Amino acid sequence: MPYNIGIDARRLFEPRIGRYVQNLVRSLAGIDEDNIYSLFVGERYDGEFDDLPANFVRVVERSQVHSFRERLALSWSHLRQGLDLYHATHYVLPLWAPRRTVTTVHDIVHLLYPEFMPGRLAMFVAPAQIRGTLARSDRIIAESQNTKTDLVDYFDVRESKVTRIYPGVEASFDPEPRPGDEEARRRLGIEGPYVLFRGDERRHKNEERVLRAFAAARRSGNDGVGLVGFGDRELSVERFAHLTRALEIANRVRWLDAAEDLAPALLRGAKLFLYPTLYEGFPAPVVEAMACGVPVITSDNATIREIAEGSAKLIEPSSVESLAGALSWCLNDDQLAADLVADGLERARGFRWQRVAEQTLEVYESALGSGERSRFLPRRRRPA
Repeated sequence: MPYNIGIDARRLFEPRIGRYVQNLVRSLAGIDEDNIYSLFVGERYDGEFDDLPANFVRVVERSQVHSFRERLALSWSHLRQGLDLYHATHYVLPLWAPRRTVTTVHDIVHLLYPEFMPGRLAMFVAPAQIRGTLARSDRIIAESQNTKTDLVDYFDVRESKVTRIYPGVEASFDPEPRPGDEEARRRLGIEGPYVLFRGDERRHKNEERVLRAFAAARRSGNDGVGLVGFGDRELSVERFAHLTRALEIANRVRWLDAAEDLAPALLRGAKLFLYPTLYEGFPAPVVEAMACGVPVITSDNATIREIAEGSAKLIEPSSVESLAGALSWCLNDDQLAADLVADGLERARGFRWQRVAEQTLEVYESALGSGERSRFLPRRRRPA
């Protein structure tokens, strides 16, 4: 008899969680034709999973996210669906849960940088809600060893309850140029060699130091290289423009507001990728850049070392001088850049979504307490 597994897929519209859910669900569909999956989608659902096999069923949940009504509505939906297990992909469990629950934790950055909470109330409510969710979860998936350590230390979660599963990298991130890559960059107004930076207005993304380091690197003989940034930056456009003018680099810096779909083309055209983040749960942009064959300069901190040590140039993220020096070095040393590309490509091969799905099924099995391993980890539906 198959299990009925519920997965929270209501945040498909959010870049990070949405991509995690999309790739996990599609990878599960590629290997599991036995168990039944109830995919809880929201009102903004646009048919993303309509082409999946018949054992993947969509359940529309219209209640507002992070509301009390949401937790009541989820409880009722779970009861109606007769779930054996529910996988929360972002901290939210119903008031009443099915027999077993699994929660994925991407990071706890909003607790470490509370200025990005939506309000003062959230600063107090969020930690309590997360703590309650983690306590009620039978198993927890952490996207990195560093996040697992944070959960054990910050929330006093039992270590044996948490499984580290790295996310995968999508097939579109590879080093082979596509016919439309150059045209896409031309439409965006990108000409000549450039360094690519991915970030946003949040302080831990280190945007200001990137701009100051780029200005310093240009003064040391790299004035022919531009800087292209992309990501969500609704709050600080004016400040960004003011700083580039003050550093006299405004004519060499471009910011692209809506470039998520073009990320592979942007990466494949870049001379370097910068990601000097101060904190990260799992540095997906670093793995994506390595998979595209781009030399990477990133932070020497616990999470990044876990993923990229030996495959990227690691720098002290709080030091403009360290970042500027690495920029100049990598831009002017072709052998170093080539070594970083080769090592990065090798490292990126270890991040595959099929493996994520297989490891997630093992967590489901553990949560359900089933000893029927051969039945629960089913035959593949089609080649990966």
